[in-house]
Amino acid sequence: MSFTVAIDGPAAAGKGTISKAVAAHFGFAHLDTGLLYRAVGARVLAGAAPVAAAQALDPVDLESDDLRTPQVAQAASEVAVIPEVRAALTAFQRGFAKRSGGAVLDGRDIGTVICPDADVKLFVTASPECRAERRFQELLGKGTAVTFDSVLADVKARDARDSGRATAPLVPADDAVMLDTSELSAEQAIAAAVKIVGTARR
Repeated sequence: MSFTVAIDGPAAAGKGTISKAVAAHFGFAHLDTGLLYRAVGARVLAGAAPVAAAQALDPVDLESDDLRTPQVAQAASEVAVIPEVRAALTAFQRGFAKRSGGAVLDGRDIGTVICPDADVKLFVTASPECRAERRFQELLGKGTAVTFDSVLADVKARDARDSGRATAPLVPADDAVMLDTSELSAEQAIAAAVKIVGTARR
């Protein structure tokens, strides 16, 4: 029996952490759909054409260690605005969502485009400054030389690009439950999400 949880939100709002924890709590499979776009972005940086890269994507590509760099994130955001790229990756995501045993998918358009009939929809958000601080600390921890101002600028630019694109813009689904993590610890945010999903499963 399938049970689909769609978790959307902007970069560094905490949706990845929440999604993994929710999946682990309920024994569901988890897919970070952003990795699909990052994997395509990485292929483009290596010289591939965006649409061809999306069409040839292999699940093994999602295991690469270099998908979390700022350069790949930028490339991912740029290829994500290409309708043909999104179309190539939609079938993969929908197939994953319907697997038996339950699935959690997190991304930008899961509740609105990929799985509009998901059993639970969450929209995880936080202020740009809060999200930039989280990403800044994450990058510093990896030894990446960045400034807070540059990270904040990147966050705001990505928000504008993701929300303003013509195809599948970043917006909450009409029936999504909003979860603002600005003032929440990771544990508090996870607990809130688990409660929402648990209530829907009863």
